[in-house]
Amino acid sequence: MKYISILGSTGSVGTQTLEVVAANPGLYQVSALTAQSNAALLIEQALQFKPEMVVIGDETKYTEVKSALLGLPIQVLSGTEALCEAASLASSDIVLTALVGSVGLKPTIAAIKAGKDIALANKETLVVAGDLITLLAKEHGVQIIPVDSEHSAIFQCLTGERYAAIEKIYLTASGGPFRGKDRSFLTGIGRAEALKHPNWTMGAKITIDSASLMNKGLEVIEAKWLFDLEVDQIDVIVHPQSIVHSLVQFNDGSMKAQMGLPDMKLPIHYALAYPDRIRSDFERFNFIDHPELTFHQPDRETFRNLDLAFKALRMGGNMPCIVNAANEVVVNAFLNDKIGFLEMSDVIERCMEELQFDASASLNNYLETDRHTRIFAGELVTKQVY
Repeated sequence: MKYISILGSTGSVGTQTLEVVAANPGLYQVSALTAQSNAALLIEQALQFKPEMVVIGDETKYTEVKSALLGLPIQVLSGTEALCEAASLASSDIVLTALVGSVGLKPTIAAIKAGKDIALANKETLVVAGDLITLLAKEHGVQIIPVDSEHSAIFQCLTGERYAAIEKIYLTASGGPFRGKDRSFLTGIGRAEALKHPNWTMGAKITIDSASLMNKGLEVIEAKWLFDLEVDQIDVIVHPQSIVHSLVQFNDGSMKAQMGLPDMKLPIHYALAYPDRIRSDFERFNFIDHPELTFHQPDRETFRNLDLAFKALRMGGNMPCIVNAANEVVVNAFLNDKIGFLEMSDVIERCMEELQFDASASLNNYLETDRHTRIFAGELVTKQVY
């Protein structure tokens, strides 16, 4: 029996994780569940899985959750600091971090310091502070198992291989709902069009990131830290069918690819069971049903976020943190009809140009960079100065 704490249990990855847990009752037990504001779903999950601890981030909903779970042996907490308690719960063996955005940084650090293995679905943690997180994981002997489909694919391809033999990795991208569209088309689109991803069912933030290719840019930064790579060892290729989830090219010229239908439960299932493979009843891929698998270069001129992320990674220091914080601000603004799709890149670039670059690596530096960037990006959006 493996005991799991799920941070962000009411989101897309969190709910699918609980589907995997429910399908394998003899293998997994839930130790903790956390949500930011969806109290109703959190209560429903807690009643079904009966964890040791439940955390609702929104303190105004604490009473609602506490009352609904009254009489059950479930500790109910609220607030952002309580996330760290859930992440470091003594009974859990592995912490699945499915929080959205840089809010996942502190709980991930708490989990690592408590010696918990990490099933990582919160890429922003490594984008913001990849150097600190990977060093901390080594110090505490903690395994970071990626849950993102692309990084899970690379991780699986590297099982039994030496990282030193990697020549290059290719992260595949579907291209999102606007693949092949030009800037004139993108000028007038809104949130409804951007949320129609052709292959994956995801939360709103990551779906917009996919449409703008920022999701792939963040994955590039995450891959650097997960697999100890140089920037030039990472490339992105558009694969509209989302069957080949990513590839590794080795120094002898051979390549490995991990394939499967686009279903997030597959990498979740792998991460929870690792290092074992547990049989599932998921739908199987059939080559006959997919006679064409195509690949082409991303349109970096139209979808500028990808190159902005590469630039941030090359600069290092707090620049990836700036990109991530600015992106979180503009995506939220776009989802609330306060900024255009193309203007999101303009705001991110302005933040990169005008905010202070700091090459030093410390948690306080990253937290302050995150705070200042959010203020500055918010002002740009409000004043419509791009």
